[in-house]
Amino acid sequence: MHIEKSLSGLRNQLEGLLNERRIVEEQILFQMDVAEEAKTRMLIAETPLADRDYRIARDDLDRMHRERDDLSARIVAIRQDQDRLLDRMLG
Repeated sequence: MHIEKSLSGLRNQLEGLLNERRIVEEQILFQMDVAEEAKTRMLIAETPLADRDYRIARDDLDRMHRERDDLSARIVAIRQDQDRLLDRMLG
């Protein structure tokens, strides 16, 4: 009974993390366009403001990639926990 309850909790956590990662991946796609547009403006305008806008967009994109990587690592850890619990339940 305890194992089933733990598995249920992990399943709920996993669903939440998968949904959160999907949202972050959508944000990454959008931010990639923003960063590319900012880079083009920076190259054409050659102004400090355009350069700053590009750096901000690039930094935001990098932050989103790190967030996605963190979510992916947490997803892997939960799946490993699920596997261990299933092994205990079946073993």
